[in-house]
Amino acid sequence: MATGTYIVRGLGNPASFNSASHGAGRRMSRTRAKKTFTRDDLVEQTRGVECRKDAGVIDEIPAAYKDLSEVIEAQTDLVEVVAHLRQVICVKG
Repeated sequence: MATGTYIVRGLGNPASFNSASHGAGRRMSRTRAKKTFTRDDLVEQTRGVECRKDAGVIDEIPAAYKDLSEVIEAQTDLVEVVAHLRQVICVKG
């Protein structure tokens, strides 16, 4: 939620079955994230983003996910970046 969103256009690479990843993917499990991070970590990592910052969403902390820029960089043969959007609000149910 803190790294924003990339809008991409697929390049139709047949070696990847004309597909690409659909998100950064998790760096650690939800359980591990809950054991590793605190509410203070969540507040720090989501500074500038309007979102829940309570213990119920610690498993969604940005550090629990892979670096989105690195994921996009690894897919330059699969996608063309159209836009990079900055997150300002995140709603978790």
